[in-house]
Amino acid sequence: MKSPPTHLFFKHNSMLLRFLIFILGICSINRSNLCCNQPFATPSSFLVVQSSLKPLKIEGYFSFKNIDHAAKDFGNRYHFRPSAVLYPKAVSDISSTVKHIFDMGTTTDLTVAARGHGHSLEGQAQAYQGVVISMESLRVPAMHFHTGDLPFVDVSAGQLWINILHESLKLGLTPKSWTDYLHLTVGGTLSNAGISGQAFKHGPQINNVYQLEVVTGKGEVITCSEEKNADLFYGVLGGLGQFGIITRARIALQPAPKKVKWIRVLYSDFSTFSNDQEQLIQSKDSFDYVEGFVIINRTGMLNNWRSTFNLKDPLLARKFSSEGKVLYCLEVAKYFNPEETTNTDQNIVVLLSKLNYIESTLFQSEVSYVEFLDRVHVSEMKLQEKGLWDVPHPWLNLLIPKSKIHYFAQEVFGKILNDTSHGPILIYPVNKSKWIKGTSMVTPQEDIMYLIAFLSSAIPSSTGKDGQEHILNKNKKILNFCEKAHIGMKQYLPHYTTQEDWKVHFGPQWETFARRKSTYDPLAILAPGHRIFKRASLLQQQ
Repeated sequence: MKSPPTHLFFKHNSMLLRFLIFILGICSINRSNLCCNQPFATPSSFLVVQSSLKPLKIEGYFSFKNIDHAAKDFGNRYHFRPSAVLYPKAVSDISSTVKHIFDMGTTTDLTVAARGHGHSLEGQAQAYQGVVISMESLRVPAMHFHTGDLPFVDVSAGQLWINILHESLKLGLTPKSWTDYLHLTVGGTLSNAGISGQAFKHGPQINNVYQLEVVTGKGEVITCSEEKNADLFYGVLGGLGQFGIITRARIALQPAPKKVKWIRVLYSDFSTFSNDQEQLIQSKDSFDYVEGFVIINRTGMLNNWRSTFNLKDPLLARKFSSEGKVLYCLEVAKYFNPEETTNTDQNIVVLLSKLNYIESTLFQSEVSYVEFLDRVHVSEMKLQEKGLWDVPHPWLNLLIPKSKIHYFAQEVFGKILNDTSHGPILIYPVNKSKWIKGTSMVTPQEDIMYLIAFLSSAIPSSTGKDGQEHILNKNKKILNFCEKAHIGMKQYLPHYTTQEDWKVHFGPQWETFARRKSTYDPLAILAPGHRIFKRASLLQQQ
Protein backbone atom coordinates (compact mmCIF):
# COMPACT_ATOMS: atom_id res chain seq x y z
CA MET A 1 0.00 0.00 0.00
CA LYS A 2 1.36 3.38 -1.00
CA SER A 3 1.90 5.84 1.87
CA PRO A 4 0.43 9.36 1.59
CA PRO A 5 2.73 12.15 0.44
CA THR A 6 4.89 13.62 3.19
CA HIS A 7 3.41 17.12 2.91
CA LEU A 8 -0.12 15.75 3.37
CA PHE A 9 0.98 13.79 6.43
CA PHE A 10 2.40 16.89 8.12
CA LYS A 11 -0.59 18.99 7.09
CA HIS A 12 -3.00 16.49 8.62
CA ASN A 13 -1.05 16.26 11.89
CA SER A 14 -0.65 20.03 12.03
CA MET A 15 -4.42 20.47 11.86
CA LEU A 16 -4.87 17.80 14.52
CA LEU A 17 -2.31 19.49 16.75
CA ARG A 18 -4.05 22.86 16.39
CA PHE A 19 -7.36 21.26 17.27
CA LEU A 20 -5.90 19.65 20.41
CA ILE A 21 -4.28 22.92 21.45
CA PHE A 22 -7.62 24.68 20.96
CA ILE A 23 -9.43 22.14 23.13
CA LEU A 24 -6.77 22.27 25.84
CA GLY A 25 -6.88 26.05 25.73
CA ILE A 26 -10.62 26.08 26.37
CA CYS A 27 -10.23 23.71 29.32
CA SER A 28 -7.43 25.82 30.74
CA ILE A 29 -9.40 29.04 30.43
CA ASN A 30 -12.44 27.51 32.10
CA ARG A 31 -10.70 25.43 34.74
CA SER A 32 -12.00 27.69 37.51
CA ASN A 33 -15.62 27.00 36.56
CA LEU A 34 -15.20 23.26 36.08
CA CYS A 35 -16.06 23.51 32.39
CA CYS A 36 -13.75 20.59 31.64
CA ASN A 37 -15.94 18.35 33.79
CA GLN A 38 -19.01 19.22 31.69
CA PRO A 39 -19.92 17.97 28.21
CA PHE A 40 -19.24 20.55 25.53
CA ALA A 41 -22.25 22.56 24.43
CA THR A 42 -23.04 22.06 20.76
CA PRO A 43 -25.22 24.15 18.44
CA SER A 44 -27.54 21.17 18.05
CA SER A 45 -28.11 20.89 21.81
CA PHE A 46 -29.17 24.53 21.97
CA LEU A 47 -31.48 24.02 19.00
CA VAL A 48 -33.11 21.02 20.71
CA VAL A 49 -33.81 23.10 23.82
CA GLN A 50 -35.22 25.97 21.76
CA SER A 51 -37.47 23.73 19.69
CA SER A 52 -38.71 22.05 22.86
CA LEU A 53 -39.51 25.22 24.83
CA LYS A 54 -40.73 27.61 22.14
CA PRO A 55 -44.14 25.89 21.61
CA LEU A 56 -45.04 26.31 25.32
CA LYS A 57 -47.92 28.75 25.84
CA ILE A 58 -46.82 31.13 28.57
CA GLU A 59 -47.57 34.72 29.54
CA GLY A 60 -43.91 35.63 29.86
CA TYR A 61 -41.18 34.65 27.43
CA PHE A 62 -38.01 32.63 26.92
CA SER A 63 -34.74 34.23 25.90
CA PHE A 64 -32.13 32.20 24.05
CA LYS A 65 -29.74 35.06 23.28
CA ASN A 66 -27.86 37.53 25.46
CA ILE A 67 -28.17 35.25 28.48
CA ASP A 68 -24.57 35.30 29.72
CA HIS A 69 -25.69 37.19 32.85
CA ALA A 70 -27.44 34.00 34.03
CA ALA A 71 -24.02 32.34 34.21
CA LYS A 72 -22.72 34.91 36.68
CA ASP A 73 -23.36 35.50 40.35
CA PHE A 74 -21.99 37.54 43.25
CA GLY A 75 -19.35 34.92 43.99
CA ASN A 76 -18.02 35.52 40.46
CA ARG A 77 -16.11 32.24 40.47
CA TYR A 78 -18.36 29.79 38.58
CA HIS A 79 -19.85 30.51 35.17
CA PHE A 80 -22.16 27.82 33.76
CA ARG A 81 -24.11 29.12 30.77
CA PRO A 82 -27.72 27.95 30.43
CA SER A 83 -29.51 27.25 27.15
CA ALA A 84 -32.44 29.51 27.98
CA VAL A 85 -33.71 32.05 30.50
CA LEU A 86 -37.40 32.17 31.39
CA TYR A 87 -38.88 35.55 32.28
CA PRO A 88 -42.18 34.55 33.89
CA LYS A 89 -45.18 36.81 34.32
CA ALA A 90 -47.32 34.20 36.05
CA VAL A 91 -46.71 31.19 38.29
CA SER A 92 -48.21 29.05 35.52
CA ASP A 93 -45.22 29.97 33.34
CA ILE A 94 -42.93 28.31 35.86
CA SER A 95 -45.14 25.28 36.48
CA SER A 96 -45.70 24.72 32.74
CA THR A 97 -41.98 24.82 32.05
CA VAL A 98 -41.05 22.45 34.87
CA LYS A 99 -43.92 20.08 34.06
CA HIS A 100 -42.91 20.02 30.39
CA ILE A 101 -39.36 19.00 31.32
CA PHE A 102 -40.65 16.48 33.86
CA ASP A 103 -42.98 14.92 31.26
CA MET A 104 -39.99 14.51 28.93
CA GLY A 105 -38.69 12.10 31.56
CA THR A 106 -35.25 10.60 31.12
CA THR A 107 -35.08 11.47 27.42
CA THR A 108 -33.45 14.77 28.38
CA ASP A 109 -30.96 15.95 30.95
CA LEU A 110 -32.43 19.48 31.14
CA THR A 111 -32.35 21.08 34.58
CA VAL A 112 -33.98 24.20 36.03
CA ALA A 113 -32.57 26.79 38.43
CA ALA A 114 -34.45 29.67 40.03
CA ARG A 115 -32.35 32.84 40.03
CA GLY A 116 -33.21 35.73 42.32
CA HIS A 117 -30.95 38.78 42.51
CA GLY A 118 -27.90 36.74 41.53
CA HIS A 119 -26.27 36.85 44.95
CA SER A 120 -25.24 33.18 45.10
CA LEU A 121 -21.60 32.45 45.83
CA GLU A 122 -20.76 29.13 44.18
CA GLY A 123 -22.99 28.91 41.09
CA GLN A 124 -25.95 27.59 43.09
CA ALA A 125 -28.49 29.45 40.90
CA GLN A 126 -26.93 28.34 37.60
CA ALA A 127 -28.02 25.50 35.31
CA TYR A 128 -25.47 24.35 32.77
CA GLN A 129 -27.23 24.06 29.37
CA GLY A 130 -30.52 24.12 31.27
CA VAL A 131 -33.17 26.71 32.02
CA VAL A 132 -32.65 29.57 34.46
CA ILE A 133 -35.83 31.26 35.74
CA SER A 134 -35.47 34.99 36.38
CA MET A 135 -37.61 35.21 39.53
CA GLU A 136 -37.50 39.00 39.69
CA SER A 137 -39.73 39.02 36.58
CA LEU A 138 -42.48 37.35 38.61
CA ARG A 139 -44.66 40.05 40.16
CA VAL A 140 -47.70 37.91 40.92
CA PRO A 141 -49.24 38.31 43.36
CA ALA A 142 -48.86 42.02 43.88
CA MET A 143 -47.85 42.84 47.44
CA HIS A 144 -50.93 42.40 49.64
CA PHE A 145 -50.99 43.40 53.32
CA HIS A 146 -53.18 42.14 56.14
CA THR A 147 -53.22 44.49 59.12
CA GLY A 148 -55.16 42.50 61.73
CA ASP A 149 -53.99 41.13 65.07
CA LEU A 150 -51.40 38.98 63.29
CA PRO A 151 -50.29 41.23 60.43
CA PHE A 152 -48.63 39.72 57.37
CA VAL A 153 -47.83 40.42 53.74
CA ASP A 154 -48.30 38.14 50.75
CA VAL A 155 -45.49 38.67 48.25
CA SER A 156 -44.02 37.16 45.14
CA ALA A 157 -40.88 35.17 45.88
CA GLY A 158 -39.06 37.32 43.33
CA GLN A 159 -39.68 40.47 45.38
CA LEU A 160 -36.70 42.14 47.04
CA TRP A 161 -36.71 42.55 50.82
CA ILE A 162 -35.86 46.23 50.46
CA ASN A 163 -39.11 46.77 48.53
CA ILE A 164 -41.09 44.94 51.20
CA LEU A 165 -39.52 47.18 53.83
CA HIS A 166 -40.50 50.39 52.04
CA GLU A 167 -44.07 49.25 51.36
CA SER A 168 -44.71 47.85 54.83
CA LEU A 169 -43.42 51.04 56.50
CA LYS A 170 -46.21 52.97 54.76
CA LEU A 171 -48.56 51.02 57.04
CA GLY A 172 -46.34 51.34 60.11
CA LEU A 173 -45.30 47.68 59.84
CA THR A 174 -42.10 45.74 59.22
CA PRO A 175 -40.90 42.13 58.86
CA LYS A 176 -39.35 40.83 62.08
CA SER A 177 -36.13 39.24 60.89
CA TRP A 178 -33.66 40.34 58.26
CA THR A 179 -30.42 39.59 56.49
CA ASP A 180 -27.64 42.18 56.61
CA TYR A 181 -28.17 42.91 52.91
CA LEU A 182 -31.73 43.66 51.79
CA HIS A 183 -31.32 43.59 48.01
CA LEU A 184 -32.06 39.87 47.92
CA THR A 185 -35.22 38.04 46.89
CA VAL A 186 -37.63 36.45 49.31
CA GLY A 187 -37.32 33.04 47.68
CA GLY A 188 -33.54 33.20 47.78
CA THR A 189 -33.18 33.87 51.50
CA LEU A 190 -35.97 31.47 52.51
CA SER A 191 -34.22 28.70 50.56
CA ASN A 192 -31.23 29.15 52.87
CA ALA A 193 -32.35 30.59 56.23
CA GLY A 194 -31.91 34.36 56.35
CA ILE A 195 -29.76 35.11 59.41
CA SER A 196 -28.84 38.48 60.87
CA GLY A 197 -28.50 40.27 64.19
CA GLN A 198 -32.22 39.90 64.96
CA ALA A 199 -32.10 36.07 64.80
CA PHE A 200 -31.42 35.71 68.54
CA LYS A 201 -34.75 37.39 69.18
CA HIS A 202 -37.03 36.30 66.32
CA GLY A 203 -35.16 33.42 64.76
CA PRO A 204 -34.03 33.50 61.11
CA GLN A 205 -36.34 34.57 58.29
CA ILE A 206 -37.54 30.99 57.78
CA ASN A 207 -39.03 31.26 61.28
CA ASN A 208 -41.29 34.10 60.26
CA VAL A 209 -43.25 32.61 57.37
CA TYR A 210 -46.90 31.60 57.66
CA GLN A 211 -47.44 30.09 54.22
CA LEU A 212 -45.70 29.31 50.93
CA GLU A 213 -46.69 28.58 47.37
CA VAL A 214 -44.29 26.15 45.71
CA VAL A 215 -43.79 24.67 42.23
CA THR A 216 -42.39 21.17 42.73
CA GLY A 217 -40.03 19.31 40.42
CA LYS A 218 -43.10 17.69 38.87
CA GLY A 219 -44.57 21.05 37.91
CA GLU A 220 -47.29 20.91 40.57
CA VAL A 221 -48.34 24.16 42.26
CA ILE A 222 -48.82 23.47 45.98
CA THR A 223 -49.77 25.80 48.82
CA CYS A 224 -48.19 24.70 52.08
CA SER A 225 -47.95 25.76 55.73
CA GLU A 226 -47.51 24.22 59.17
CA GLU A 227 -51.11 22.95 58.93
CA LYS A 228 -51.30 22.04 55.23
CA ASN A 229 -48.71 20.02 53.28
CA ALA A 230 -46.38 20.51 56.23
CA ASP A 231 -43.70 18.12 54.95
CA LEU A 232 -43.15 20.25 51.85
CA PHE A 233 -43.38 23.48 53.88
CA TYR A 234 -40.64 22.47 56.31
CA GLY A 235 -38.57 20.89 53.55
CA VAL A 236 -38.54 23.98 51.33
CA LEU A 237 -37.53 26.29 54.19
CA GLY A 238 -33.75 26.10 54.14
CA GLY A 239 -34.04 23.41 51.46
CA LEU A 240 -31.60 24.98 48.97
CA GLY A 241 -34.25 24.88 46.26
CA GLN A 242 -34.12 21.09 46.06
CA PHE A 243 -37.82 20.29 46.51
CA GLY A 244 -39.56 23.15 44.80
CA ILE A 245 -39.37 26.72 43.55
CA ILE A 246 -40.92 29.15 46.03
CA THR A 247 -43.26 31.44 44.10
CA ARG A 248 -45.16 33.18 46.91
CA ALA A 249 -44.63 33.71 50.63
CA ARG A 250 -46.73 35.00 53.51
CA ILE A 251 -44.36 36.94 55.77
CA ALA A 252 -45.08 37.82 59.41
CA LEU A 253 -45.04 41.53 60.31
CA GLN A 254 -44.92 43.63 63.47
CA PRO A 255 -45.19 47.37 64.33
CA ALA A 256 -42.24 49.29 62.92
CA PRO A 257 -39.99 51.68 64.83
CA LYS A 258 -38.81 54.92 63.25
CA LYS A 259 -35.37 55.38 64.78
CA VAL A 260 -32.33 53.32 65.78
CA LYS A 261 -29.57 53.87 68.30
CA TRP A 262 -26.58 52.22 66.63
CA ILE A 263 -23.59 51.41 68.87
CA ARG A 264 -20.16 49.84 68.52
CA VAL A 265 -17.67 49.00 71.27
CA LEU A 266 -14.29 47.26 71.16
CA TYR A 267 -12.65 44.40 73.06
CA SER A 268 -9.09 43.11 73.10
CA ASP A 269 -9.96 39.83 74.85
CA PHE A 270 -12.10 37.26 73.04
CA SER A 271 -13.50 35.61 76.19
CA THR A 272 -14.77 38.94 77.51
CA PHE A 273 -16.24 39.77 74.11
CA SER A 274 -18.06 36.45 73.66
CA ASN A 275 -19.33 36.42 77.25
CA ASP A 276 -20.91 39.84 76.71
CA GLN A 277 -22.47 38.73 73.42
CA GLU A 278 -23.94 35.61 75.02
CA GLN A 279 -25.26 37.62 77.95
CA LEU A 280 -27.07 39.97 75.57
CA ILE A 281 -28.77 37.27 73.49
CA GLN A 282 -30.01 35.49 76.62
CA SER A 283 -31.33 38.57 78.45
CA LYS A 284 -35.05 39.31 78.44
CA ASP A 285 -34.40 43.03 78.21
CA SER A 286 -31.71 43.47 75.59
CA PHE A 287 -30.91 45.24 72.37
CA ASP A 288 -32.92 44.51 69.22
CA TYR A 289 -29.88 43.61 67.17
CA VAL A 290 -26.62 41.96 68.27
CA GLU A 291 -23.71 41.24 65.94
CA GLY A 292 -19.95 41.64 66.00
CA PHE A 293 -16.83 41.40 63.91
CA VAL A 294 -13.14 40.67 64.13
CA ILE A 295 -10.51 43.29 63.29
CA ILE A 296 -7.01 42.01 62.49
CA ASN A 297 -4.15 44.54 62.28
CA ARG A 298 -6.53 47.21 61.01
CA THR A 299 -4.96 50.65 61.38
CA GLY A 300 -6.88 53.92 61.21
CA MET A 301 -10.01 52.16 62.42
CA LEU A 302 -11.28 54.97 64.62
CA ASN A 303 -10.89 57.47 61.82
CA ASN A 304 -12.82 55.21 59.44
CA TRP A 305 -15.83 55.22 61.74
CA ARG A 306 -15.66 58.90 62.63
CA SER A 307 -17.93 60.02 59.76
CA THR A 308 -20.78 57.75 60.89
CA PHE A 309 -20.31 57.39 64.65
CA ASN A 310 -19.63 59.79 67.47
CA LEU A 311 -17.11 58.91 70.17
CA LYS A 312 -18.34 59.25 73.73
CA ASP A 313 -14.91 60.50 74.85
CA PRO A 314 -12.79 61.72 71.88
CA LEU A 315 -9.87 62.77 74.07
CA LEU A 316 -9.63 59.36 75.70
CA ALA A 317 -10.05 57.62 72.35
CA ARG A 318 -6.97 59.34 70.91
CA LYS A 319 -4.81 57.37 73.34
CA PHE A 320 -6.17 54.08 72.01
CA SER A 321 -4.11 52.30 69.33
CA SER A 322 -5.26 49.37 67.22
CA GLU A 323 -1.85 48.81 65.59
CA GLY A 324 -0.82 45.16 65.44
CA LYS A 325 -3.75 43.89 67.51
CA VAL A 326 -6.62 41.48 67.05
CA LEU A 327 -9.70 43.35 68.26
CA TYR A 328 -13.33 42.34 68.55
CA CYS A 329 -16.16 44.76 67.89
CA LEU A 330 -19.57 44.32 69.47
CA GLU A 331 -22.24 45.96 67.31
CA VAL A 332 -25.70 46.49 68.82
CA ALA A 333 -28.81 48.49 68.03
CA LYS A 334 -31.90 49.61 69.91
CA TYR A 335 -35.09 50.45 68.02
CA PHE A 336 -37.36 53.25 69.24
CA ASN A 337 -39.76 56.04 68.31
CA PRO A 338 -38.93 59.73 68.87
CA GLU A 339 -41.30 60.07 71.83
CA GLU A 340 -39.42 57.23 73.57
CA THR A 341 -35.97 58.84 73.29
CA THR A 342 -35.43 59.55 76.99
CA ASN A 343 -36.47 56.08 78.14
CA THR A 344 -34.44 54.46 75.36
CA ASP A 345 -31.30 56.39 76.33
CA GLN A 346 -31.70 55.37 79.96
CA ASN A 347 -32.24 51.74 78.98
CA ILE A 348 -29.10 51.77 76.83
CA VAL A 349 -27.03 53.18 79.69
CA VAL A 350 -28.17 50.30 81.89
CA LEU A 351 -27.45 47.68 79.22
CA LEU A 352 -23.98 49.06 78.49
CA SER A 353 -23.12 49.25 82.20
CA LYS A 354 -23.29 45.44 82.33
CA LEU A 355 -20.70 45.04 79.56
CA ASN A 356 -16.91 44.95 79.84
CA TYR A 357 -15.70 46.70 76.69
CA ILE A 358 -12.73 49.05 76.41
CA GLU A 359 -14.09 52.25 77.90
CA SER A 360 -12.51 54.62 75.38
CA THR A 361 -14.05 52.85 72.37
CA LEU A 362 -17.76 53.60 72.64
CA PHE A 363 -19.11 54.72 69.26
CA GLN A 364 -22.70 55.93 68.97
CA SER A 365 -24.99 57.01 66.15
CA GLU A 366 -28.68 57.72 65.70
CA VAL A 367 -30.18 56.88 62.30
CA SER A 368 -33.55 56.08 60.77
CA TYR A 369 -34.80 52.50 60.78
CA VAL A 370 -34.38 52.30 57.00
CA GLU A 371 -30.84 53.72 57.10
CA PHE A 372 -29.81 51.10 59.62
CA LEU A 373 -31.33 48.11 57.84
CA ASP A 374 -30.04 49.19 54.43
CA ARG A 375 -26.56 50.09 55.69
CA VAL A 376 -24.72 47.52 53.55
CA HIS A 377 -26.18 48.97 50.36
CA VAL A 378 -24.39 52.24 51.10
CA SER A 379 -21.10 50.35 51.15
CA GLU A 380 -22.09 48.56 47.95
CA MET A 381 -22.59 51.84 46.10
CA LYS A 382 -19.15 53.07 47.19
CA LEU A 383 -17.50 49.84 46.06
CA GLN A 384 -19.31 49.92 42.73
CA GLU A 385 -17.98 53.42 42.10
CA LYS A 386 -14.45 52.09 42.63
CA GLY A 387 -15.05 48.98 40.52
CA LEU A 388 -14.57 46.74 43.57
CA TRP A 389 -18.04 45.16 43.80
CA ASP A 390 -18.06 42.84 40.77
CA VAL A 391 -14.99 40.89 41.82
CA PRO A 392 -14.60 37.29 43.05
CA HIS A 393 -16.01 36.75 46.53
CA PRO A 394 -14.60 33.52 47.99
CA TRP A 395 -16.75 33.75 51.11
CA LEU A 396 -16.86 31.17 53.88
CA ASN A 397 -19.79 31.06 56.33
CA LEU A 398 -19.65 28.75 59.34
CA LEU A 399 -21.83 27.84 62.31
CA ILE A 400 -19.66 26.97 65.32
CA PRO A 401 -21.05 25.44 68.55
CA LYS A 402 -20.55 27.52 71.68
CA SER A 403 -18.41 24.89 73.42
CA LYS A 404 -15.73 25.13 70.70
CA ILE A 405 -15.82 28.85 69.92
CA HIS A 406 -12.86 29.79 72.16
CA TYR A 407 -10.62 27.12 70.66
CA PHE A 408 -11.74 28.14 67.18
CA ALA A 409 -10.97 31.82 67.86
CA GLN A 410 -7.58 30.98 69.34
CA GLU A 411 -6.45 28.93 66.36
CA VAL A 412 -8.10 30.84 63.50
CA PHE A 413 -7.88 34.49 64.56
CA GLY A 414 -4.55 34.04 66.30
CA LYS A 415 -2.72 31.73 63.88
CA ILE A 416 -4.35 30.94 60.53
CA LEU A 417 -5.39 34.55 59.95
CA ASN A 418 -2.35 36.50 60.99
CA ASP A 419 -2.59 39.42 58.61
CA THR A 420 -5.19 42.02 57.65
CA SER A 421 -8.31 40.40 56.25
CA HIS A 422 -9.60 41.37 52.79
CA GLY A 423 -13.17 41.88 53.92
CA PRO A 424 -15.28 41.85 57.08
CA ILE A 425 -15.21 38.91 59.48
CA LEU A 426 -18.58 38.74 61.20
CA ILE A 427 -19.04 36.82 64.45
CA TYR A 428 -22.09 36.65 66.68
CA PRO A 429 -24.09 34.06 68.64
CA VAL A 430 -27.67 32.97 68.04
CA ASN A 431 -29.95 31.02 70.32
CA LYS A 432 -31.26 27.95 68.47
CA SER A 433 -34.14 27.54 70.91
CA LYS A 434 -35.80 30.37 68.96
CA TRP A 435 -35.70 28.37 65.71
CA ILE A 436 -38.56 26.20 64.51
CA LYS A 437 -37.81 22.50 64.18
CA GLY A 438 -38.19 20.30 61.13
CA THR A 439 -36.82 22.61 58.42
CA SER A 440 -34.03 21.54 56.09
CA MET A 441 -31.62 24.00 57.70
CA VAL A 442 -28.64 22.18 59.26
CA THR A 443 -27.08 23.51 62.47
CA PRO A 444 -24.66 22.29 65.16
CA GLN A 445 -26.17 20.26 67.99
CA GLU A 446 -25.84 22.85 70.77
CA ASP A 447 -28.46 25.45 71.70
CA ILE A 448 -26.09 28.39 71.23
CA MET A 449 -23.97 28.62 68.11
CA TYR A 450 -21.88 31.33 66.51
CA LEU A 451 -22.25 32.51 62.94
CA ILE A 452 -18.79 33.35 61.60
CA ALA A 453 -18.65 34.85 58.12
CA PHE A 454 -15.37 35.44 56.30
CA LEU A 455 -16.55 37.92 53.67
CA SER A 456 -13.44 38.32 51.54
CA SER A 457 -13.11 40.09 48.21
CA ALA A 458 -10.38 39.04 45.81
CA ILE A 459 -8.58 41.26 43.35
CA PRO A 460 -8.84 39.74 39.86
CA SER A 461 -5.55 38.45 38.41
CA SER A 462 -3.72 39.08 41.69
CA THR A 463 -1.32 36.37 42.85
CA GLY A 464 -0.66 38.01 46.21
CA LYS A 465 -2.44 37.90 49.56
CA ASP A 466 -5.44 39.71 48.07
CA GLY A 467 -5.75 37.13 45.28
CA GLN A 468 -8.41 34.47 45.03
CA GLU A 469 -6.09 31.48 45.39
CA HIS A 470 -4.51 32.85 48.57
CA ILE A 471 -7.94 33.49 50.14
CA LEU A 472 -9.24 30.06 49.09
CA ASN A 473 -6.18 28.43 50.66
CA LYS A 474 -6.91 30.27 53.92
CA ASN A 475 -10.51 29.05 53.78
CA LYS A 476 -9.27 25.50 53.21
CA LYS A 477 -6.96 25.73 56.21
CA ILE A 478 -9.89 26.85 58.37
CA LEU A 479 -12.05 23.96 57.16
CA ASN A 480 -9.24 21.45 57.65
CA PHE A 481 -8.70 22.71 61.18
CA CYS A 482 -12.42 22.34 61.97
CA GLU A 483 -12.39 18.77 60.69
CA LYS A 484 -9.22 17.66 62.48
CA ALA A 485 -10.21 19.35 65.75
CA HIS A 486 -13.77 17.90 65.61
CA ILE A 487 -15.26 21.36 66.07
CA GLY A 488 -18.74 20.16 65.10
CA MET A 489 -19.02 22.95 62.53
CA LYS A 490 -21.73 23.25 59.91
CA GLN A 491 -21.47 25.43 56.83
CA TYR A 492 -24.07 28.11 56.26
CA LEU A 493 -24.72 28.74 52.54
CA PRO A 494 -22.96 25.37 52.10
CA HIS A 495 -20.97 24.29 49.07
CA TYR A 496 -19.79 20.74 48.42
CA THR A 497 -18.91 18.91 45.22
CA THR A 498 -19.74 15.29 46.11
CA GLN A 499 -22.83 13.65 47.50
CA GLU A 500 -20.72 11.98 50.19
CA ASP A 501 -19.75 15.41 51.52
CA TRP A 502 -23.40 16.46 51.45
CA LYS A 503 -24.35 13.36 53.44
CA VAL A 504 -21.80 14.31 56.08
CA HIS A 505 -23.16 17.86 56.09
CA PHE A 506 -26.75 16.75 56.66
CA GLY A 507 -25.84 13.92 59.03
CA PRO A 508 -28.98 12.40 60.59
CA GLN A 509 -31.13 14.70 58.42
CA TRP A 510 -29.87 13.18 55.16
CA GLU A 511 -32.47 10.41 55.06
CA THR A 512 -35.31 12.92 55.34
CA PHE A 513 -33.65 15.24 52.83
CA ALA A 514 -33.21 12.43 50.27
CA ARG A 515 -36.78 11.20 50.81
CA ARG A 516 -38.16 14.67 50.18
CA LYS A 517 -36.09 14.92 47.01
CA SER A 518 -37.46 11.65 45.64
CA THR A 519 -40.99 12.75 46.58
CA TYR A 520 -41.07 16.29 45.21
CA ASP A 521 -38.34 16.26 42.54
CA PRO A 522 -37.79 12.60 41.62
CA LEU A 523 -35.88 13.35 38.39
CA ALA A 524 -33.57 15.85 40.14
CA ILE A 525 -34.54 18.65 37.75
CA LEU A 526 -34.31 21.52 40.25
CA ALA A 527 -31.34 23.49 41.60
CA PRO A 528 -28.49 21.55 39.94
CA GLY A 529 -25.95 24.18 40.96
CA HIS A 530 -25.69 22.75 44.47
CA ARG A 531 -24.41 19.45 43.02
CA ILE A 532 -26.30 17.36 45.58
CA PHE A 533 -28.26 15.03 43.29
CA LYS A 534 -27.54 13.92 39.71
CA ARG A 535 -30.20 14.51 37.07
CA ALA A 536 -31.99 11.30 36.15
CA SER A 537 -31.50 10.85 32.39
CA LEU A 538 -31.54 8.14 29.77
CA LEU A 539 -27.75 8.30 29.45
CA GLN A 540 -27.31 7.35 33.10
CA GLN A 541 -29.65 4.37 32.76
CA GLN A 542 -27.88 2.83 29.74
